[in-house]
Amino acid sequence: MGYRTLLRDHRGLLGIAFLAMFSSSLGQSFFIGLFQAPISERLGLTAGQFGTAYALVTLMAGFAMLRFGPVIDWVAPRRFALVVLGTLFGGVALLTLSPWWITGLLGLGLVRLCGQGMMTHLGNTLAGREFVSLRGRALGLVGMGIMLGETLLPPLMAALLVWLGWRQLWWLFVLVLAVLWVPLLLRGPWPKAPGRRPDRTRRQDGPRPFRERRFWQLLPLLMILPVTMTGLFIYQARMTEDLGSTLGVYALALTGMGLAKLPGALLGGRWVDRLGPVRLARLYLLPFGLALIVAISVGGHTGVWALMVGGGLAMGAQESIATSLLVRLWGAEHLGTVRATLSAAMVFSTGIAPALLGMALDLGASFSLVLVGMLALLVIGWALAQGVLASPEARGA
Repeated sequence: MGYRTLLRDHRGLLGIAFLAMFSSSLGQSFFIGLFQAPISERLGLTAGQFGTAYALVTLMAGFAMLRFGPVIDWVAPRRFALVVLGTLFGGVALLTLSPWWITGLLGLGLVRLCGQGMMTHLGNTLAGREFVSLRGRALGLVGMGIMLGETLLPPLMAALLVWLGWRQLWWLFVLVLAVLWVPLLLRGPWPKAPGRRPDRTRRQDGPRPFRERRFWQLLPLLMILPVTMTGLFIYQARMTEDLGSTLGVYALALTGMGLAKLPGALLGGRWVDRLGPVRLARLYLLPFGLALIVAISVGGHTGVWALMVGGGLAMGAQESIATSLLVRLWGAEHLGTVRATLSAAMVFSTGIAPALLGMALDLGASFSLVLVGMLALLVIGWALAQGVLASPEARGA
C-alpha cells in the first residue's frame, strides 16, 4: 500500500495529525523569531533579556512536557486536542493583550509548551500509535505539516506586516487555525482513549525512560540533529563568515533545506515500512555526516549548501524513524510517555547547546573547529546507540 492508498483510506485521521503539526508553527522558534523585536518592545526587554527569558520559558516548557505529555496515553485524543488548543489560544491572548511583562512571558511559555511541544506531540503520537504496517509513511506525511509552516509562513507574514501589526497577524493566524479545527473537532474520525489512567500505586509498572540505560544510549543519536542545527541557525552569521560564504547564500540554502525535507520525509517513511526503523536509524544521519565533512574540508558556499541540504534530508527522515523506533522498543501503548520524555530532553538540550556553543566561539574557537566537534558528537552518538539497535527488542526478536 502506497501513499495514495493511505491518503484515500485514512485521510481524516491523517488530516487531524497533519493540522496538529501545522498548528505547532505558532510556538516554533522560526515563527516567534519573526516577531522578536515587537514582542521584546511590548514586554520592555532588550534583545539579550528576551533571549534569556526565551531560554527560561523554553526550559520550563520542557519540564511541563514531562508532566503533561504522558496523559495522551490514557486521555481521549479529542479532549487532549481541545485542552491544548484552548491553552494555546489563551497563551496568545496573554502574550498579545496583557499589560504586564510577567503575564506576557507566561503567555509566551504557554505558546511554546502547547505549540512546539504539545501540538507536535499530538500529531506524532496519533500517527505513530494508530498506524501499524504503514507507520513510517503516516509519520512522513504528517511531518510535512511542520514543513508547510516553515515554508509558507515566513514570507506570508513578512508580506502581511505591510498592512497589519504583529498582534493582528497573530490573531489572524489563530482565527485561521480555529476555522480549520472546528469541523475536525466536531466530525473528525477521532480514536478512542487508548488506555486507562495508570494506578499511582503501581507507577513502576509503566516505562520510566530516564531510569533506563537504553534510553540514555539512544538519546545522543536522536539529539544530534536538533542540537547541531539549532547551533547553525543561531550562529549563522559567524558560520558564513568563517566558512567564507555570505548570509545571502545561507538564505538560499535555507530554502534548499526546506525542499530537502520533503524527499527526506517521504522516502524515510517508505523505507521505515520496508526496511524497519533499526536499519534506518543506523543510516539516516549519513547525509548530515557527509555534509559536515564537506563543510570542514571545502568550506565556502559549497559548505553552507551541504550543511543545509544534508541537514534537511536527515531532519525530514528523523521523526518517522525515531517514533517508529520508540514504538518498537517501548510499545505503542506507552508512546505518549516515551515521546514526552524524548521531547523534554530535546528541549533541554536545544536550550543549553547554543549557550555552550557561544562560549566556545567567545573563547576563540573557529567555526570549522565547531563543525569538527559536531562531527565527533555524531560519531559518538551513533556508536553509543549500536548496543540498543542490536538488542532483541529493537530487532523485534
